Amino acid sequence: MSIIFKGKIQGPVAWKGIDLAKNNSWIYYLSEKTIVSLENALHHVKQKGLQAPNFNKEDFPIPDLVNEISYFVDELEDGRGFLLIRGLPMERYTDEEASIIYYGLGLHMGIPVTQNAKGDLLGHVMDQGLNINDSNVRGYQTNAHLPFHPDGSDVVGLLSLRKAKAGGLSSIVSSIAVYNEILEKYPEYLGILYRPFFIDRRGEEAPGESPVYSSPVFSYYDGKLSCRYNRGYVESAQEKTGISLSKVELEAYDLMDSLIYDEKMHFNMMLEPGDMQFVNNYTVLHSRTIYEDYEEPNRKRHLLRLWLTMPNGREISPDFAMFFDEKTGKPGRGGIPIRDKTAGGIIENLR
Repeated sequence: MSIIFKGKIQGPVAWKGIDLAKNNSWIYYLSEKTIVSLENALHHVKQKGLQAPNFNKEDFPIPDLVNEISYFVDELEDGRGFLLIRGLPMERYTDEEASIIYYGLGLHMGIPVTQNAKGDLLGHVMDQGLNINDSNVRGYQTNAHLPFHPDGSDVVGLLSLRKAKAGGLSSIVSSIAVYNEILEKYPEYLGILYRPFFIDRRGEEAPGESPVYSSPVFSYYDGKLSCRYNRGYVESAQEKTGISLSKVELEAYDLMDSLIYDEKMHFNMMLEPGDMQFVNNYTVLHSRTIYEDYEEPNRKRHLLRLWLTMPNGREISPDFAMFFDEKTGKPGRGGIPIRDKTAGGIIENLR
């Protein structure tokens, strides 16, 4: 199980937004040589008549990008915990071609895992006209402001196909820098944030499965600090369990909010068409501002999403897991289990 860690976390992972704003060193610009390599691999996939996500790593050969892939993977787990990769010339590609490049790159970085109970490997982040206040609706299906949260895998990636008419900024904050602030100024709340809280599954549970699971906000395990903070899902879980947060737990959550929404702590960016953002869900929380869309369907804000299990991904504590892998018995890091309804009942495919 995790222990309460009372040491300050050093290194690039403990960045603050005010520091990112000083320069663009955190943006990785694709070279023309790299773009040519990606386009050659795209051509290879198209020659085979394949589409994303129905191809594998061997179908998308990029052998000359080994060093870049290694940098991306290392930066996500042992660097800042996020990447913005810029420079993909979207005017050259159809949406389908862009999805092949994006998914192909993801295959070389990690293993794409399922993002919902239906088994989607390549998610579409678009406003579907749904209400964020419906506890069985997930934020990516709406145009609403999304409070800071992590996703359910080692890494989440987004590729911007089109941005909104107005709004839709992507915000990120280092949960490790937040931890350091709490440790230094409000250490009396640390123990509370290591307690398990009920979190809503938002309708992704199997029939008969609990609609909630439990997890602490912070977990220190095997030498690494991880964070899972999703106040909205904790609050909607209360409606399903009938168990409310105590006064001191509310104070701890208010403290978290005051820090992550501090202008000095978080950083806002607009994902321009062609931008690829990857975020380590254990060290960085992400958010999105409300947005206004265009009326025309072909101009509406549209991002593609990947959830990745990383080759160098950390082990997580059993009390921090969303689920347990039936094959290995280990805490699961691999997305949301698929629920296949068959004549024999429910089959869980834990990737």
